[in-house]
Amino acid sequence: MRELLFFTIGLLIASSTVQAGSSAIEISATYAVIPDVTYLKADGVELKLDIYTPKVNVGTQDPDLAKVSGNPRTVPTLVFFHGGGWVAGTKEQQNLRLLPYLNKGWAVVNVEYRLGSVALAPAAVEDTRCATWWVKRNAEKYGFDPDRIVLSGGSAGGHLALITGMLTADAGLDRRCPGFREKPRGAAEFPELKVAAIVNWFGITDVNDLIKGPNMKTYAAAWMGAQENRESIAKRVSPLSYIHKNLPPILTLHGDKDEVVPYSHAVRLHKRLDKNGTPNQLHTVKGAGHGSFSVAETIAAFNVIDTFLAKHVDE
Repeated sequence: MRELLFFTIGLLIASSTVQAGSSAIEISATYAVIPDVTYLKADGVELKLDIYTPKVNVGTQDPDLAKVSGNPRTVPTLVFFHGGGWVAGTKEQQNLRLLPYLNKGWAVVNVEYRLGSVALAPAAVEDTRCATWWVKRNAEKYGFDPDRIVLSGGSAGGHLALITGMLTADAGLDRRCPGFREKPRGAAEFPELKVAAIVNWFGITDVNDLIKGPNMKTYAAAWMGAQENRESIAKRVSPLSYIHKNLPPILTLHGDKDEVVPYSHAVRLHKRLDKNGTPNQLHTVKGAGHGSFSVAETIAAFNVIDTFLAKHVDE
């Protein structure tokens, strides 16, 4: 599943066009970047995330930032998962996609996870769940607002944003997460993971649809591998399997000519969420393929995102 250059360029231009007064110089002067923080060790792999947060939130912890003026403050926080069909991609390739949120004054956490070459499904979902729990547990340390955490990603990353925020605790995919290996007597095995919203860029919503039949995709088959129970695993990690009454608001952005992740995935999710009474919106980019949005279409998409988040997160 390839990430298209046009979309990345469009996002960069959009970030400077929509809020031109918030310049790259201002961001570099007011933000701290804390790269490659280990959030989980799984199967001998140290999984990392990068933190972008206002310097005032970490100045007292870092001697190099100790003289930063201002008072620490909690800010809305985006947790971002990269795409690549669960079998490719890196968090570093997504850095430009974070700029619009830094322009808004948010913190951002950019997450890596185990790819299919390291561990088959559902490993990536275990990782993104643990990364989000890590953000919750470390909110005070880095100035994240634990009540205003928004999940996002594109393509496979969109799927991971959806499944991470929609999954219920009884699915049993939080068992690796530090902090949940021991529980108080009589407590529920795992608490529910609550986030403020999900912004899904053309993400997969029905994994089973992509491992067999007319919509079969090689990347999905590779993520499942030759596991005997691959269909039950695919259902277990499909967002459409978790339509329930306690879902966060969900925004989906998808091109209606997408041949990598069928547009029908966005439509089916939207209809199911509407029927469930979940606040949600589907923004269709007419004639667009997989992430191949023009500059104007990208600007329009971020205007939709800003309006959606202002209503459901910032209010």
